[in-house]
Formats: sequence, structure tokens, C-alpha cells
Amino acid sequence: MSFMTCSNYKKKIRLSGLHEVKKILRGSGLHTVCEEARCPNIDECFSKKTATFMIMGDVCTRACRFCNVTHGKPMVLDKNEPIRIAEAASSMGLKHVVITSVTRDDILDGGAEHFYKTITETRKALPSVSIEVLTPDFKGNTECIDIVLKAKPDVFNHNIETVKRLSKDIRPQADYERSLSVLKHASSGGFIVKSGFMLGLGEENDEIYQTMKDLRDAGVSILTVGQYFNPSGKSWSVKKYYEEDFFNKLKDYGKMLGSGRASF
Repeated sequence: MSFMTCSNYKKKIRLSGLHEVKKILRGSGLHTVCEEARCPNIDECFSKKTATFMIMGDVCTRACRFCNVTHGKPMVLDKNEPIRIAEAASSMGLKHVVITSVTRDDILDGGAEHFYKTITETRKALPSVSIEVLTPDFKGNTECIDIVLKAKPDVFNHNIETVKRLSKDIRPQADYERSLSVLKHASSGGFIVKSGFMLGLGEENDEIYQTMKDLRDAGVSILTVGQYFNPSGKSWSVKKYYEEDFFNKLKDYGKMLGSGRASF
């Protein structure tokens, strides 16, 4: 299991790269999860010309308690968005493109076909690019998952977000076991599968290790674990801040589970 962790430390901001990426995104009328979710690492990523494109608008049909993305009734899908994503990725000179989305339970296929088109158009514009998708659970519908997989993303990512006990409180419209089934389905197709969850929501240590084991059993080979920071006063409050030493212990456990390398 390749393992990446995020901890809390200060970073130097490179403003030139940050402004350049924002200019490209604004000019294309595109959204990033980096901005919508108020990610604390946005300056570091944008300064390196790295961004996670968020497709299908900026309004989510779900209301997860850790997330700052607006929830409500989304707009109609923009059919030209896949092409604009491809053009923006090309303008930014990206070698690795990450495509995620809001959850669109209002659409019959959950936006799976839109994912497919976005991957396809991006590959047309950048034939050598590697593409990672971070998808919603599509309500566990394997036919929808297969539409995304048909475009052959290099990495299929679906985040489980938290431990099983807290899942219903943190993301009430999702399901822990359903997320595991999504990951297992992608893994069974031979894809590189990735997932992630947050610490600081009220989980116990044994639950953290069990979640890691559950993910590995589902076929996950890349795992990210990060410290949760509440993006607003209305979000789920932080219950605990973890020291870097604890993340190192998780990295060692991840190596043991996967018998592979660890990235930090």
C-alpha cells in the first residue's frame, strides 16, 4: 500500500504560480475542489500548477458535515465543460490531471457519462497525461462506475472520508460499506484504486487501523490520510489534532498491509 499523509505545518506560498492558475481557471469558467472546499493547502498546490478540477458545477446534492461545498439544487450540466477542462489542462501544461465532482444524485447516471467525456477530451488534448478521477459513490450502481472505468483512468479514487462508526453522522447520505463496494468493484477490474480519510473527527485509534485494513481488503493500493480542519463554523468541529509521529505510525502500518513502498 502506497501511503501519503498530511499533517499541520506552515508552508511558503509561491504567489506567482498561484495567480497564474487562478487566471486560467477563471478565464475558463471552471471550478476546483481546492477553492470550493476551502482546502488549507490550496496555495501550495496552485503555486505548483496543480489543481483538482471539479466538474458538474459547484452545487452538491448532498450535505456532508465536513465539507464546505454548497449543497442544494444544481444547475443543468454544461455539455461544453469536458472540452474546457481539456483546454485548461493543456494551458497549464499538466502531466497529471485530477478530475472530481460534486455529487449529482439528481442525474440518472450520477454524472458518469460526463466523467467519461471529460477523461476522453483531456486525453485528446494531452495524449501523454495521466488521469486520476475522484468520484462520488454513484449510489453503488456498478453500471455507472463502469461508464467511468470505460474511459480507462490511470487512477480510480473514491474517498471513504471517515471511520465506519462516524460515517452516518459525517456523511448522512452516503454509506461506509457502499463506498467499500465501489472501491472493490474498480479494483476487480484491474485498476489502480485510491482512497482517503480524515483524522480529527472523533475516531478512536483502533477504528483508524480497521479502516485502513478494510480499504486494503477492498483492493485499495494508494491511501491518503490527513488532518481534518473545519472549513467553517457550521462544519463538524475538530475533535483532535494529531502529531506527525502518529502519521508515521500509520505509514508503517500501511506498508505492512501492502508490503510495498510508502510515500510521505
